[in-house]
Amino acid sequence: MRLRDELPLDHRLSRVYGVGAALCGLLLLLFGCLGFAGSLTAFGTDGTRIAGLSTNGLLSLISVLFGLLLVGAAVVGGNLASTVNIAVGVLFVVSGFVHLFLIGKEANILDFGMSNVVFSFLMGLLVMTFGMYGRVSGGLAHDNPYWRRRHPEQAARETTAAPLRGVALEAAPDQLAER
Repeated sequence: MRLRDELPLDHRLSRVYGVGAALCGLLLLLFGCLGFAGSLTAFGTDGTRIAGLSTNGLLSLISVLFGLLLVGAAVVGGNLASTVNIAVGVLFVVSGFVHLFLIGKEANILDFGMSNVVFSFLMGLLVMTFGMYGRVSGGLAHDNPYWRRRHPEQAARETTAAPLRGVALEAAPDQLAER
């Protein structure tokens, strides 16, 4: 599946992508800034908790960077916001799986706990859902630009048949009157 510029920039789905990216980005920015406000050490694994999640300075920095990325994508909007949402969502889910196996090990430099893993999975799924909304589906309407891009032959047939249907509907009452 190719996710490219199939929708115009002013399409109503652009608002969904942008709002989703902005909300999730602001949440990550808030978490990261609270971590910086707590004067955390960069690689500390002492179990410092902020908003119910264990954190350190490095995780706060990563949260701020990804928050800025999502907010930036929301400002640009359109298909870029959708694509960034999907990519960031996948990274969060992968991060959740990786850190699930790193809990309790010295390689856990981000000080992830089980609550962080659950948050990573949930945030990843939420961000991906915002990004995939209207772009990935099993039942898109035939006037959806993504469906038309994936089924160009059928879309062309429906486009040429549409004017004929309008003529047939207009002609039908005349034909009924003649009978």
